[in-house]
Amino acid sequence: MKIDRNLSSALIKIFDKYPIIALTGPRQSGKTTLLKSLLVDYEYVSLENPDNRNFADNDPNGFLLRYSSKVIIDEAQRVPQLFSYLQTKVDESGEMGQYVLSGSQNFHLMQEITQSLAGRVALFKLFPFDLQEMKNGSILNEDFLHYLTQGFYPAIYDRGIEAYTYYKNYVQTYIQRDVSELIGIKNQHTFKRYLALLATRAGHLINLNDIASEIGVSQPTAKSWLSALEDSYIVFTLQPYYENFSKRIVKTPKLYFYDTGLLAHLLKINNPENLVLHPLKGNLFENMIIAEYVKQNHHTDQSIDFWFWRDSNGNEIDLLFNKGDKLCITEIKSTMTIKPDHFKGLNSFEKNAKNKKLIKQLVYAGYENQIRNSGNVISWQDIIV
Repeated sequence: MKIDRNLSSALIKIFDKYPIIALTGPRQSGKTTLLKSLLVDYEYVSLENPDNRNFADNDPNGFLLRYSSKVIIDEAQRVPQLFSYLQTKVDESGEMGQYVLSGSQNFHLMQEITQSLAGRVALFKLFPFDLQEMKNGSILNEDFLHYLTQGFYPAIYDRGIEAYTYYKNYVQTYIQRDVSELIGIKNQHTFKRYLALLATRAGHLINLNDIASEIGVSQPTAKSWLSALEDSYIVFTLQPYYENFSKRIVKTPKLYFYDTGLLAHLLKINNPENLVLHPLKGNLFENMIIAEYVKQNHHTDQSIDFWFWRDSNGNEIDLLFNKGDKLCITEIKSTMTIKPDHFKGLNSFEKNAKNKKLIKQLVYAGYENQIRNSGNVISWQDIIV
């Protein structure tokens, strides 16, 4: 199965403009597959391989003599000192598209790029499939519950791996290892409890004090674990919209997972049938839609900022972002039937934002797109950022 990735267009356009291209994103999101398919004339070397890593670490000049041009260096952050040598190499050659770096630990990769390669690198992020990629690849079906539990990692669709098996191994093989490497977690049992607790908070305001207290760690520890999960592209935070319509606006960020399959696995929801009447169905659906906007934003190489809005009276907008000179305000409902009160939050925001040009939209679990006076109704399958 071959699914064209939307990021391909942006990558192709940039290769004659920067000497180094860097591609980050979660493990197993398809970075290597994408790069190898686009850059058929490039050599590939992975620093996950101990022999390659030792070569690059012990003899960086010899390594870059062997891999001198048109090379994909995977997991490049594993040899930090290599970046200074890369700087000298590309400055001397002046060649565009000379090296492509990829990695799954954003903190280490960005740290080295900032220190050694600033101005020489074009940065991109690749996440698991977005809905438009699956739609264009003719593998998107009409059961949204399916995607809440299956998620979007390519291997599940390429190799037909059962979601439970895939995510069980993903947690053990990648998440626990990567986070331990970043911050040296000693008690894996406590960290697994932390992950499971975060899953129950998806779509909610983050209260690290409560989370830390519940699992018996300090607040700074809970904060460092959250940062490591963000740097490993497991979770992200949505910041509040600060427009001062009221002095009593919530200013705490909300937490989301990049992939609903992983989220459902951590919640021990393993098949779509369990979700039909599940109390967390709405949370999972909201997470999927917001993650979809974030993924499409990166896959189309845009620089859109996303927010939510909530005041102390309980009025809330799930997602806000700028679209041209207008502010797009979006409500998300996991229902297939649209009711007038679903537009309550949009209408309330409109009354407060009198000087704003607004696009009002409601994303729902049905299949028919509509234009209504209260706002545009958009099927979950037809989201385009």
